Amino acid sequence: MDWSEVPDKAARFENMVASHLLKFVQYLYEYEGYRVDLTFLRNVDKKEVDFLVTIDNKPWFCVEAKLADQKVSQNLTYFTERLQIPFAYQVVWKAGIDSDHRGVRLISADRFLAALV
Repeated sequence: MDWSEVPDKAARFENMVASHLLKFVQYLYEYEGYRVDLTFLRNVDKKEVDFLVTIDNKPWFCVEAKLADQKVSQNLTYFTERLQIPFAYQVVWKAGIDSDHRGVRLISADRFLAALV
């Protein structure tokens, strides 16, 4: 749970995003009463997306955390299209980023995390 202790910078960033998403889904469950879950996506071809938030077992949004890569993840686009996920975010460490790329919002961590509870 203490993401600040993770030695690898990229893994530390991903764990920080995970901690904030977990806090967000716990808030939605405990205070708002939603049946919400935080999971990940992976298929048999080893395509993977870091986080998927569902409400009532239906995809709501997915998140890919990238320390520096501002090129939209192909896996994020793949799963968003195949599973018809309403919202997709690629969260990056660099500040001041906020753009849309074929339905995937490329956004800086400070903006994304500030929008959560």
